[in-house]
Amino acid sequence: MLSGDSIRLKVNFKDFAGKAVNPVSLTLTIYDTNQMQIEQFTLDDANKLDVGVYFYDYVPASELNEFIFEFAGSVNNKPILARDTVKVKFI
Repeated sequence: MLSGDSIRLKVNFKDFAGKAVNPVSLTLTIYDTNQMQIEQFTLDDANKLDVGVYFYDYVPASELNEFIFEFAGSVNNKPILARDTVKVKFI
């Protein structure tokens, strides 16, 4: 990865039965490794690849060597979220 390159962050939302679901009020939040919020983005259908599959092309700040991302929304008025960590390695 070169400085300024984007990383495609992706999530697959499913219900407890394993069926793909589309949340409402979908956001992507980026945290540093101390769990301090860095940025937050509101996502819409432009970020949707398929039922329950969303993405965001994120360009991390050059000083970040690791960050946490969280996709969050709600389905049937209940919260749904997915988190993961990305280690940024510049080549």
